[in-house]
Amino acid sequence: MRHNFSSGGPFEAEYGYSRAVRVGNQVWVSGSCARGDAVDGDAYVQSVDALRVIAGSLAEAGASLADVVRTVTYVTDIADMPLVARAHREAFGEVLPAATIVEVSAFADARYKVEIQVDAVVDGLE
Repeated sequence: MRHNFSSGGPFEAEYGYSRAVRVGNQVWVSGSCARGDAVDGDAYVQSVDALRVIAGSLAEAGASLADVVRTVTYVTDIADMPLVARAHREAFGEVLPAATIVEVSAFADARYKVEIQVDAVVDGLE
């Protein structure tokens, strides 16, 4: 059975997507950026906040950061990789999900430096 989860953000209705989708024991969380004051921070601050948003979406779908099996991170400047990697390492610790980082030219808001999406598998749940 499919369950869609919304954050109520304006882009969700405009673009036509869900913040997260759960089917069985799998959860996919859409690309997430920093919110509020964190948007004006550096790539580390933005990454920490994006991961906080992701953790909240996972929790709503019955999962956690410990269930994440894959991350994809987009940055506007690959030189920010050490800052993003620090936040990623702090969030995931020994989980060690498969991970990709890619430089892109821009995001919907020019202040965004980082966007992160995750895939999770919740053990034991169908």
